Amino acid sequence: MADSRVLVIEPSESEARALETLLRFLDLEPAHLPDVETFRRSGRETAADCCAVLVGANGLADAGPALVAALRALPVPLPVIFLGAEGLPAIAESSADLAWFYLETPVKQRRLSAVLHQAQNVRHGHPTQPGQHRFRPSGQSRAMRAVHRMVEQVAPHGTNVLILGESGTGKEMVARHIHELSDRAGHPFVPVNCGAIPADLLESELFGHEKGAFTGALSTRLGRFEFAEGGTLFLDEIGDMSLQMQVKLLRVLQERSFERVGSNRTIRCNVRIIAATHRDLEAAIAAGRFREDLFYRLNVFPLQMPPLRERLEDLPVLIEHLSERQAHASGRRIRLAQDAVLRLVQHSWPGNVRELANLLERLAILFPDQIVRADDLPDRYRGTVPADAAPFAEPPSLMLPPASDLPVGGIDLKDHLSAIEVNLIRRALEEADGTVAEAARLLNIRRTTLVEKLRKYRLSA
Repeated sequence: MADSRVLVIEPSESEARALETLLRFLDLEPAHLPDVETFRRSGRETAADCCAVLVGANGLADAGPALVAALRALPVPLPVIFLGAEGLPAIAESSADLAWFYLETPVKQRRLSAVLHQAQNVRHGHPTQPGQHRFRPSGQSRAMRAVHRMVEQVAPHGTNVLILGESGTGKEMVARHIHELSDRAGHPFVPVNCGAIPADLLESELFGHEKGAFTGALSTRLGRFEFAEGGTLFLDEIGDMSLQMQVKLLRVLQERSFERVGSNRTIRCNVRIIAATHRDLEAAIAAGRFREDLFYRLNVFPLQMPPLRERLEDLPVLIEHLSERQAHASGRRIRLAQDAVLRLVQHSWPGNVRELANLLERLAILFPDQIVRADDLPDRYRGTVPADAAPFAEPPSLMLPPASDLPVGGIDLKDHLSAIEVNLIRRALEEADGTVAEAARLLNIRRTTLVEKLRKYRLSA
């Protein structure tokens, strides 16, 4: 993840090492700073891709106004997690605009995982509250509208979901969106890439192990099922799981219980399973590489993610969304001229949305705060555009203004798309005679979503 680093402010080297070990176990990358002054001097560079600041118990005495000042000096303020804090520190009471979390010591891994999950949401400006969803996939094409409808239908239930689609189509984002819409949103969302973990280690990763269970097991370790208790476990690339592990996963799905490696004590679990794969599982079943009984356990609610080449009308919205995310992460903002967007529409996008995100990141480095034109694109994206090309025929409201109409300094794509959205909302309300529910139906969004947009743009029905 781009925001997988956690800054650890802890004067004690031994305590810092213990926290670093705990964070690495949670697949996070710790960056140790001895005090707030070091953070103040190097914070802007150090915090660019971080999700939170973790202040150790020995660092509390040093966490005063200087920490608040250092946080406010960042392009995007980071949430702060205090360890061992008793009550609300005065700095939090006087800085309600910043995000503060508190954990009792000794630190419990499961609780730390949940708090870090909340911090990652806050880091992106989307607290985990009903109606405020960070992970909604972008796009209003027919294919994506179908995805949105299915997600909203299945999210409130505990049903197992199997997300299918090519690599880079946003399967994990959809899984997170399902989690955030469910009643498990206040509990952890734990992703596991089954294809990235060696087969002989996956059992320990999922179920944990006891001390001495095998060579190298120097201490008891919790597994991902325990970390996800009450929440959602996302098993990515489930098609790469070995047959032996498939048998063990099937038992957990059937009995809702498991044992750690090296233990005979049964642990009950309350976890929702969302799996994903880019492979054809039915072909894998025929070839003997995937268990049919496990497939039917996972495939209760299949959800197919469309490749980017089949929803090119979403490209302007995706560019705006990804550019905005890039600007928040690095402070570098780019804008694409229409000729550049037209060239991108002609590309086949074998890497899907992930490929688009990587391209925009590259362009942001090469052309920070500039307008990117077709000639600025890498060779493989230039292609040719037919004279009669009309890539944004559906919907026409997403068309960017012709290059000849662009001001000398370019346009702000976010403001441009917001203006389009406001115009469409007003037209829908007029056609619906001010009835919000009917206007929401015309816009193919939920009524609560339209109410939020009315509040955002200060519009009245």
